[in-house]
Amino acid sequence: MKPMRLPTLLPADPEAPFPPADSALREPDGLLAIGGDLSPTRLLNAYRHGIFPWYSDGQPILWWSPDPRMLFRTDGVRLSSRFRRGLRRSTWTLRADTAFAAVIRACAGTPRPGQRGTWITTGMEAAYLELHRLGHAHSVEVFAGAHLIGGIYGVALGRMFFGESMFSGASGGSKVALAGLARYLRGRGWPLIDAQVENAHLVRLGALTLPRARFLAEVGTLTGQPGPSGSWAGAFGCQAASGLAASAALAQD
Repeated sequence: MKPMRLPTLLPADPEAPFPPADSALREPDGLLAIGGDLSPTRLLNAYRHGIFPWYSDGQPILWWSPDPRMLFRTDGVRLSSRFRRGLRRSTWTLRADTAFAAVIRACAGTPRPGQRGTWITTGMEAAYLELHRLGHAHSVEVFAGAHLIGGIYGVALGRMFFGESMFSGASGGSKVALAGLARYLRGRGWPLIDAQVENAHLVRLGALTLPRARFLAEVGTLTGQPGPSGSWAGAFGCQAASGLAASAALAQD
């Protein structure tokens, strides 16, 4: 019998390299390494190599690089004709990096089909708040008046955005946040948004899959390019969600 292969145990040094992503397990798909910490140094190194943390309370930190990889092209987020018609009458607005902590907290508290509890542990929340403070993690927020009703957050490196989670506090809130993020990135020449693991909801919104080797090649190129640092709040401004209804930067059914 062939011996069962185990994920790599990471050393304590946050600057220690990860094992090659193509050495990840096939079952469970993409599990690469275990342990380490969530320091900014280790997290940014992980994203540069197409790796992300994903684990639950009571587990050690687990690091993943699945094959294939789910992503959005920034000109490929799909909003249905019916949804666009509703958006034309919307009074919602979008901003960036004005409510990062509230977005990640709402993502942690949103029930997910087939999932008990949340993978956004208190340790994960603290780690991404620190990345946000350092200018590497960003959120796009959807407001109805002064009320936050949708959002998405993730990590930006070079000209690549790694999406982590999104939420809806009102029907369609996460769709608007994703579409607003895609339009913003597309306008600045960023072609891709990592969506990590395939699910049917993301496919309906236009997500597609790439073989891991091709995804890693894209990540290597895009993260090596210069990108803006610091808050996106000023450059993003306050945008009307209704403008997404006719946006040429988004796909349509």
